[in-house]
Amino acid sequence: MTQENIAIAILLVSFLGMIVLRFPIAYAVALSSVFCLTYLGKDLAIVCQQMVKGISSYSLMAVPFFITMGVLMGSGGISDKIVAFANACVGWMRGGLGAVNVLDSFFFGGISGSAAADTASLGSILIPMMVDQGYDPDFATGLTISSSVEGILVPPSHNMVIYATAAGGISVGSLFLAGYLPGALLAASLMAGTYIISVRRNYPKGDKFSITNLFKQLFTSIWALGAILIVVVGVMLGWFTATESAAIAVFYSLFVSVAVYKGLDWKGVWRELGSAVDTLSVVMILIATSSIFGYCLTTLHLPQKASDLLMSISSNPIVLRLLINVILLFLGMIMDMAPIILITTPILLPVAQATGMDPVTYGIMLMLNCGIGLLTPPVGSVLFIGSAVAKRPIMNVVKGTLPFYVCMLVALMMITFIPDITLLLPKVFGGYVPVGG
Repeated sequence: MTQENIAIAILLVSFLGMIVLRFPIAYAVALSSVFCLTYLGKDLAIVCQQMVKGISSYSLMAVPFFITMGVLMGSGGISDKIVAFANACVGWMRGGLGAVNVLDSFFFGGISGSAAADTASLGSILIPMMVDQGYDPDFATGLTISSSVEGILVPPSHNMVIYATAAGGISVGSLFLAGYLPGALLAASLMAGTYIISVRRNYPKGDKFSITNLFKQLFTSIWALGAILIVVVGVMLGWFTATESAAIAVFYSLFVSVAVYKGLDWKGVWRELGSAVDTLSVVMILIATSSIFGYCLTTLHLPQKASDLLMSISSNPIVLRLLINVILLFLGMIMDMAPIILITTPILLPVAQATGMDPVTYGIMLMLNCGIGLLTPPVGSVLFIGSAVAKRPIMNVVKGTLPFYVCMLVALMMITFIPDITLLLPKVFGGYVPVGG
């Protein structure tokens, strides 16, 4: 065995071993990289250099702003407004409160950018409401955590910024535009599943549709939805960059939360800023340590070897794309989202591109895979949050989520094999030219 192959074994085996032993992911990434570099006889000053290099990126400046915007809007009294607006839109259907749940997540996800925030905020409102109206509690919880994945696809999402950096500077604006149709597709798929189950179980309808009530709730919610317009429309029209739009959105979120909806006082603002710093510190440490890991992967030519290995299994683009999805879904069961993005992008993106997949399409596919991973045991963080909010056992929630796993996989396959679902809006509104297009 060559020195390079032994180093690869040290890197991967030590990393997986620490994951099994439940080391914090940042420690596992950093220590496995240090072991690998030590074996190769490299100067460990490289560790510090790569950590600094990993977070020295202009595009990453948007991450703290988006996280701050999410926590301010998530705690600023907008949840009730979003629920009321969604209820006016779709509450009249059979199983209408389930459809409201899905639509809420589409709107709220565009504000928080986080599946966890979506589940914690909307779940605490909607799950008890659904149970009181006769919905099965596990169905209500499974639908809530499944629909929260829309928040990862619908911009603004700090995970898209992380992917754009890991992929070598893909346009964040193009990724934002690319997320809308897949987010809507996922919502439609979940609504279809909800309707079918609701008809079979005879879940109740809501109040009759009223155009007057719809406009009333739209007017009430317009302040909350304005944050999305600032970020997406501003970037799309070229008024400002993603980082600049994120900074503006933070001040807007502060104004709406404190002065308009009055869901936060200044004491609450400081508390939420502390929460944002906690989240940001975890994200930035992961980015910094993953940069060392990425350096090791590149030094050992692992991306090319992985590409050659997958190509040796099959040269069929359909088979390769399915294999990539299987790998990402498996990793989502044992790892959190940010490290999957940072570690796998240098390895799997070249393989995806070899099948003719555009990097923007791959990014959205990656987001949805990671989102599904957040709902799967043994380490699905959103699964645990949903279980805690609903006070239901984990396995009961998993059972209630099973039909929605199918809905999400249908959406995933369509995104994987129909490029225009992701590329249509970037091409029409963002002037994006697909790779090879």
